[in-house]
Amino acid sequence: MRSGKLTQNELVLKYMETGNGITHMDALTLFGCARLAARIDDLKKMGHNIISEDVKRNGKTFSRYHLVKGK
Repeated sequence: MRSGKLTQNELVLKYMETGNGITHMDALTLFGCARLAARIDDLKKMGHNIISEDVKRNGKTFSRYHLVKGK
């Protein structure tokens, strides 16, 4: 039987289900998740429609992921 603690996949999904986009730094700060790309891959394999956008800030480029609802 599973305890009441949510997995990182569940935490990331719930966060995105509220309409939030998520970056690596968001995931690390909010959930202690150091491998966001792996969690996104897991969620995609579960059938969730997730897109990424490139964000440029301070000369760096990183991804922000969004859950696409509907269809």
